[in-house]
Amino acid sequence: MTDHWNVKLYDNQHSFVSQNGTELIDLLAPQNGERILDLGCGTGDLANQLYMLGVDVIGIDSSGNMIEQARKKYPHLEFQQANALDLPFKDEFDAVFSNAVLHWIKPPEQALEGIYKALKKGGRFVAEFGGKGNVQMIVNAAIGIFRKMGIKNPDARIPWYYPSVGEYTFLMERYGFRVAAAFHFDRPTPLLGKEGLRNWLKMFGDPMFQDLDDETKEEIILDIEALLKEKMFKNGQWMADYKRIRVVGLKE
Repeated sequence: MTDHWNVKLYDNQHSFVSQNGTELIDLLAPQNGERILDLGCGTGDLANQLYMLGVDVIGIDSSGNMIEQARKKYPHLEFQQANALDLPFKDEFDAVFSNAVLHWIKPPEQALEGIYKALKKGGRFVAEFGGKGNVQMIVNAAIGIFRKMGIKNPDARIPWYYPSVGEYTFLMERYGFRVAAAFHFDRPTPLLGKEGLRNWLKMFGDPMFQDLDDETKEEIILDIEALLKEKMFKNGQWMADYKRIRVVGLKE
Protein backbone atom coordinates (compact mmCIF):
# COMPACT_ATOMS: atom_id res chain seq x y z
CA MET A 1 0.00 0.00 0.00
CA THR A 2 1.10 3.58 -0.59
CA ASP A 3 2.14 5.64 2.42
CA HIS A 4 -0.81 8.02 2.71
CA TRP A 5 0.36 9.83 5.84
CA ASN A 6 0.83 13.58 5.38
CA VAL A 7 3.09 14.47 8.31
CA LYS A 8 2.60 18.25 8.05
CA LEU A 9 -1.19 17.87 8.16
CA TYR A 10 -0.80 15.37 11.01
CA ASP A 11 1.36 17.67 13.16
CA ASN A 12 -0.41 20.93 12.33
CA GLN A 13 -4.08 19.94 12.32
CA HIS A 14 -4.22 16.70 14.33
CA SER A 15 -1.95 17.31 17.30
CA PHE A 16 -4.86 16.19 19.50
CA VAL A 17 -3.79 12.61 18.78
CA SER A 18 -0.60 13.04 20.80
CA GLN A 19 -2.19 15.39 23.32
CA ASN A 20 -4.84 12.81 24.18
CA GLY A 21 -2.06 10.26 24.72
CA THR A 22 -0.74 12.11 27.76
CA GLU A 23 -3.39 10.48 29.98
CA LEU A 24 -2.28 7.11 28.66
CA ILE A 25 1.29 7.83 29.76
CA ASP A 26 -0.09 8.45 33.25
CA LEU A 27 -1.74 5.03 33.13
CA LEU A 28 1.50 3.48 31.89
CA ALA A 29 3.32 5.01 34.89
CA PRO A 30 6.79 4.58 33.33
CA GLN A 31 9.72 4.09 35.68
CA ASN A 32 13.16 5.57 35.22
CA GLY A 33 15.37 3.21 33.23
CA GLU A 34 12.57 1.04 31.84
CA ARG A 35 12.82 -0.11 28.22
CA ILE A 36 9.57 0.70 26.44
CA LEU A 37 8.34 0.19 22.89
CA ASP A 38 6.13 2.94 21.46
CA LEU A 39 4.09 0.98 18.94
CA GLY A 40 2.85 3.28 16.17
CA CYS A 41 4.88 6.27 17.30
CA GLY A 42 3.74 8.65 14.56
CA THR A 43 5.98 11.71 14.50
CA GLY A 44 7.48 10.88 17.89
CA ASP A 45 5.85 13.30 20.34
CA LEU A 46 4.85 10.69 22.92
CA ALA A 47 8.13 8.79 22.56
CA ASN A 48 9.88 12.02 23.47
CA GLN A 49 7.63 12.48 26.49
CA LEU A 50 8.63 9.00 27.64
CA TYR A 51 12.29 9.83 27.10
CA MET A 52 11.88 12.96 29.25
CA LEU A 53 10.64 10.69 32.05
CA GLY A 54 13.88 8.72 31.97
CA VAL A 55 12.72 5.87 29.75
CA ASP A 56 14.85 3.97 27.24
CA VAL A 57 12.32 4.19 24.40
CA ILE A 58 12.19 2.87 20.85
CA GLY A 59 9.51 4.21 18.52
CA ILE A 60 8.28 2.14 15.58
CA ASP A 61 5.79 2.93 12.84
CA SER A 62 4.91 1.29 9.54
CA SER A 63 4.90 4.70 7.80
CA GLY A 64 8.22 5.80 6.40
CA ASN A 65 6.88 9.37 6.27
CA MET A 66 6.16 9.30 10.00
CA ILE A 67 9.54 7.81 10.89
CA GLU A 68 11.40 10.35 8.77
CA GLN A 69 9.57 13.22 10.49
CA ALA A 70 10.13 11.69 13.97
CA ARG A 71 13.87 11.45 13.33
CA LYS A 72 13.98 15.09 12.23
CA LYS A 73 12.07 16.28 15.29
CA TYR A 74 13.84 14.08 17.84
CA PRO A 75 17.29 13.08 16.53
CA HIS A 76 18.32 11.93 20.02
CA LEU A 77 15.78 9.07 19.94
CA GLU A 78 15.73 5.71 18.16
CA PHE A 79 13.01 5.18 15.57
CA GLN A 80 12.52 2.18 13.31
CA GLN A 81 10.15 1.54 10.43
CA ALA A 82 8.41 -1.72 11.32
CA ASN A 83 5.03 -3.37 10.92
CA ALA A 84 2.94 -4.21 14.00
CA LEU A 85 2.04 -7.50 12.32
CA ASP A 86 5.69 -8.57 12.15
CA LEU A 87 7.40 -7.28 15.29
CA PRO A 88 11.09 -8.29 15.41
CA PHE A 89 11.37 -8.35 19.23
CA LYS A 90 11.37 -11.09 21.86
CA ASP A 91 11.42 -10.75 25.68
CA GLU A 92 12.89 -7.27 25.27
CA PHE A 93 10.59 -4.63 26.79
CA ASP A 94 9.25 -3.75 30.22
CA ALA A 95 6.22 -2.26 28.49
CA VAL A 96 4.60 -1.86 25.09
CA PHE A 97 2.76 1.44 24.76
CA SER A 98 0.39 2.26 21.90
CA ASN A 99 -1.82 5.31 21.33
CA ALA A 100 -4.43 5.63 18.54
CA VAL A 101 -2.89 2.88 16.43
CA LEU A 102 -4.41 -0.56 16.96
CA HIS A 103 -7.68 0.24 15.17
CA TRP A 104 -5.53 0.30 11.99
CA ILE A 105 -4.06 -3.16 12.59
CA LYS A 106 -5.74 -6.20 11.04
CA PRO A 107 -5.74 -9.03 11.94
CA PRO A 108 -5.59 -7.97 15.63
CA GLU A 109 -4.61 -11.49 16.70
CA GLN A 110 -1.29 -11.25 14.88
CA ALA A 111 -0.46 -7.92 16.50
CA LEU A 112 -1.30 -9.19 20.00
CA GLU A 113 0.87 -12.26 19.51
CA GLY A 114 3.84 -10.06 18.56
CA ILE A 115 3.25 -7.64 21.43
CA TYR A 116 3.14 -10.49 23.94
CA LYS A 117 6.40 -11.94 22.60
CA ALA A 118 8.09 -8.52 22.70
CA LEU A 119 7.45 -8.15 26.44
CA LYS A 120 9.64 -9.45 29.23
CA LYS A 121 7.97 -11.66 31.82
CA GLY A 122 6.14 -9.30 34.15
CA GLY A 123 5.86 -6.67 31.40
CA ARG A 124 2.75 -4.68 30.61
CA PHE A 125 0.82 -3.68 27.52
CA VAL A 126 -0.94 -0.30 27.75
CA ALA A 127 -2.95 0.90 24.78
CA GLU A 128 -5.74 3.19 23.65
CA PHE A 129 -7.48 3.07 20.28
CA GLY A 130 -10.83 3.42 18.57
CA GLY A 131 -13.55 1.21 20.02
CA LYS A 132 -16.98 0.06 18.93
CA GLY A 133 -18.99 2.97 17.54
CA ASN A 134 -15.99 5.22 16.94
CA VAL A 135 -16.69 7.92 14.29
CA GLN A 136 -19.88 6.02 13.49
CA MET A 137 -21.58 9.05 11.95
CA ILE A 138 -18.67 9.55 9.55
CA VAL A 139 -18.56 5.85 8.67
CA ASN A 140 -22.32 5.67 8.05
CA ALA A 141 -22.25 8.80 5.91
CA ALA A 142 -19.35 7.54 3.79
CA ILE A 143 -20.91 4.10 3.22
CA GLY A 144 -24.25 5.66 2.31
CA ILE A 145 -22.66 8.00 -0.23
CA PHE A 146 -20.55 5.21 -1.75
CA ARG A 147 -23.73 3.18 -2.25
CA LYS A 148 -25.60 6.14 -3.72
CA MET A 149 -22.78 6.68 -6.22
CA GLY A 150 -22.79 3.00 -7.21
CA ILE A 151 -19.31 2.30 -5.81
CA LYS A 152 -18.98 -1.44 -5.21
CA ASN A 153 -18.32 -3.05 -1.81
CA PRO A 154 -18.57 0.18 0.23
CA ASP A 155 -18.21 -1.58 3.58
CA ALA A 156 -14.88 -3.05 2.48
CA ARG A 157 -13.54 0.49 1.99
CA ILE A 158 -13.68 1.23 5.72
CA PRO A 159 -10.08 0.67 6.86
CA TRP A 160 -10.56 0.54 10.63
CA TYR A 161 -11.12 -2.18 13.22
CA TYR A 162 -13.29 -0.93 16.09
CA PRO A 163 -13.89 -3.81 18.53
CA SER A 164 -15.99 -3.92 21.67
CA VAL A 165 -14.27 -4.26 25.03
CA GLY A 166 -15.47 -7.86 25.28
CA GLU A 167 -14.15 -8.76 21.85
CA TYR A 168 -10.71 -7.26 22.42
CA THR A 169 -10.15 -8.49 25.98
CA PHE A 170 -11.13 -12.00 24.86
CA LEU A 171 -8.35 -11.82 22.26
CA MET A 172 -5.88 -10.48 24.82
CA GLU A 173 -6.57 -13.43 27.13
CA ARG A 174 -6.39 -15.85 24.22
CA TYR A 175 -2.84 -14.68 23.49
CA GLY A 176 -1.66 -14.93 27.09
CA PHE A 177 -2.39 -11.59 28.73
CA ARG A 178 -4.03 -11.11 32.09
CA VAL A 179 -6.36 -8.19 31.52
CA ALA A 180 -5.81 -5.82 34.42
CA ALA A 181 -8.05 -3.02 33.15
CA ALA A 182 -10.34 -2.27 30.20
CA PHE A 183 -12.50 0.79 29.52
CA HIS A 184 -14.79 1.97 26.74
CA PHE A 185 -15.68 5.65 26.80
CA ASP A 186 -16.88 8.59 24.73
CA ARG A 187 -14.41 11.28 23.73
CA PRO A 188 -16.10 13.97 21.60
CA THR A 189 -13.16 15.39 19.66
CA PRO A 190 -12.99 18.86 18.08
CA LEU A 191 -11.60 19.03 14.54
CA LEU A 192 -9.94 22.40 14.05
CA GLY A 193 -11.74 25.05 12.03
CA LYS A 194 -14.28 25.06 9.22
CA GLU A 195 -12.10 22.66 7.24
CA GLY A 196 -11.83 20.27 10.18
CA LEU A 197 -13.87 17.38 8.81
CA ARG A 198 -12.33 17.73 5.35
CA ASN A 199 -8.82 17.66 6.86
CA TRP A 200 -9.73 14.64 9.00
CA LEU A 201 -11.00 12.75 5.95
CA LYS A 202 -7.83 13.57 4.01
CA MET A 203 -5.61 12.58 6.95
CA PHE A 204 -7.29 9.46 8.30
CA GLY A 205 -9.86 8.54 5.67
CA ASP A 206 -7.61 8.49 2.63
CA PRO A 207 -7.63 4.66 2.36
CA MET A 208 -11.39 4.85 1.72
CA PHE A 209 -10.72 6.76 -1.49
CA GLN A 210 -8.04 4.53 -2.98
CA ASP A 211 -8.50 3.99 -6.74
CA LEU A 212 -10.96 6.92 -6.98
CA ASP A 213 -9.99 9.96 -9.03
CA ASP A 214 -9.60 13.40 -7.44
CA GLU A 215 -12.92 14.69 -8.80
CA THR A 216 -14.86 11.75 -7.32
CA LYS A 217 -13.03 12.05 -4.01
CA GLU A 218 -13.88 15.77 -3.80
CA GLU A 219 -17.54 15.06 -4.58
CA ILE A 220 -17.69 12.45 -1.79
CA ILE A 221 -16.07 14.79 0.76
CA LEU A 222 -18.50 17.58 -0.12
CA ASP A 223 -21.43 15.18 0.27
CA ILE A 224 -20.16 13.94 3.65
CA GLU A 225 -19.77 17.53 4.87
CA ALA A 226 -23.30 18.43 3.72
CA LEU A 227 -24.81 15.31 5.29
CA LEU A 228 -23.13 15.75 8.67
CA LYS A 229 -23.01 19.53 9.09
CA GLU A 230 -26.25 19.85 11.06
CA LYS A 231 -25.20 17.18 13.60
CA MET A 232 -21.45 17.68 13.79
CA PHE A 233 -20.72 21.36 13.11
CA LYS A 234 -21.29 23.48 16.23
CA ASN A 235 -20.02 26.95 17.17
CA GLY A 236 -17.72 27.21 14.19
CA GLN A 237 -16.04 23.81 14.40
CA TRP A 238 -16.62 20.15 13.71
CA MET A 239 -16.98 17.70 16.60
CA ALA A 240 -16.17 14.06 15.84
CA ASP A 241 -17.95 11.24 17.68
CA TYR A 242 -14.89 9.44 19.06
CA LYS A 243 -15.31 6.37 21.25
CA ARG A 244 -12.17 4.86 22.70
CA ILE A 245 -10.98 1.62 24.25
CA ARG A 246 -8.20 1.69 26.83
CA VAL A 247 -6.60 -1.55 28.04
CA VAL A 248 -3.87 -2.76 30.39
CA GLY A 249 -2.57 -6.30 29.93
CA LEU A 250 0.10 -8.12 31.95
CA LYS A 251 2.51 -10.85 30.82
CA GLU A 252 2.82 -13.06 33.87
